Amino acid sequence: MAGAKTYQGMRTFLVIWFGQLISTLGSGLTGFALGVWIYEKTGSATLFAMNMLAFAVPNLLVSPLAGALVDRWDRRWAMILSDTGAGLSTLAVFLLLLTNHLEVWHIYVITAISAAFSTFQWPAYSAATSTLVPKEQLGRAGGMVQIGEAISQIIAPGVAGALYVTVGMQGVVLIDFITFAFAVGSLLLVRIPRPAASVEGEQGKGSIWKEAMYGWKYITARPGLLGLLLVFAGTNLFSGIMQPLLAPLVLDMTSADMLGYLGSVIGIGMLLGTLVMSAWGGPRRKVHGVLGFLLLGGIFTSMLGLRPSIPLMTAGGFLMMFTFPIVNGSSQAIWQRKVALDVQGRVFSVRRMIAWSTTPIAFAIAGPLADKVFKPLLLEGGPLASSVGQVIGVGPGRGVGLMFIILGLCNVVVATAGYLSPRVYHVEDDLPDAVQEDAAIEPLTPAQEAVSSASGLSGE
Repeated sequence: MAGAKTYQGMRTFLVIWFGQLISTLGSGLTGFALGVWIYEKTGSATLFAMNMLAFAVPNLLVSPLAGALVDRWDRRWAMILSDTGAGLSTLAVFLLLLTNHLEVWHIYVITAISAAFSTFQWPAYSAATSTLVPKEQLGRAGGMVQIGEAISQIIAPGVAGALYVTVGMQGVVLIDFITFAFAVGSLLLVRIPRPAASVEGEQGKGSIWKEAMYGWKYITARPGLLGLLLVFAGTNLFSGIMQPLLAPLVLDMTSADMLGYLGSVIGIGMLLGTLVMSAWGGPRRKVHGVLGFLLLGGIFTSMLGLRPSIPLMTAGGFLMMFTFPIVNGSSQAIWQRKVALDVQGRVFSVRRMIAWSTTPIAFAIAGPLADKVFKPLLLEGGPLASSVGQVIGVGPGRGVGLMFIILGLCNVVVATAGYLSPRVYHVEDDLPDAVQEDAAIEPLTPAQEAVSSASGLSGE
């Protein structure tokens, strides 16, 4: 019986995963095409970046409320709502294009609306995965979920660019809308069992605002999870500073086509990491997958700035991105195992909000730090030209290179601090598993069994 449940759960997960994979690829196409459209219309990098801000802010503000609602609702319908809202937002862009009424501010508003709907997606998807996938397979499932992001990073820019000049912006957006419809269709074919009520779930009941805040209360009551979350907030700060500076670092030394080459190789590193994580599932003690590979990722980040050498930077970028899926997949497995199933929506939403809270700060300070502080240090005759410059070089790109070295070492320090914290290091031992196999989900009623059998795809 347990084997049949495991088979049905994994089959349901794979149906959902494939639908979301297709949708992620479509979103990557539209994201790239909208950025090109904005830049062609305005020629402004600031207005281009504003669209990223329009997506980030709703994710931070709406997440706690979305998580509470995800725990109240059927997780499948929460995902359908998210995909439908995002799909309708895409359709709105298509109709505005079709009638020649699309303006840049329309894109900001539609992006913000789409982002608000997307806040339901991640906690619902993660919580559903915890219910469907056996706990020993959660690491592999985490790797599989990241495959779509990796593939999108590799192929979306090239495919979107080709489509943009052949079928135009309208064609790209229409393809994205179709992928959302595909994702919704796959969700309509399956059923996600509702988790049984837990003690934690009963304690967190109340008004929608109380339930939204319960995610924070749940995390702070478990110092190991809080410490793990603070590790990610710290690394997101340093990685966020690095993210907008990679292109200037490369372009200071070489051409745009070399930047494209480097970006593709880095994307392949991420894809390989997701494939390895999907097949391997991470180390038995997942905390080593988080902290150990985070430490390695910091070392590889520093390689990007060590010398003005494209081969060395390519190797560093490839290896850095290879570690990310293992870090993220291992972390996801810990959270999915240790958080009660019926409160995962609100806990995961607060978790993401806190982990991402440092990203806007990083984006805001990255440029001024590079232009006003680090670049002058390693110019010819600069304050560090005769010391540090003798090791990593002087001239264009060397100041930003020094930033990458420091940011990588900062991530090494954060990972080391995690290892030195008993609460973080022993989080898997100190907290009991919340996933209790067959007892973790409510059984189907006879009517639900009939519906499940008719679909031929899911059931207990």
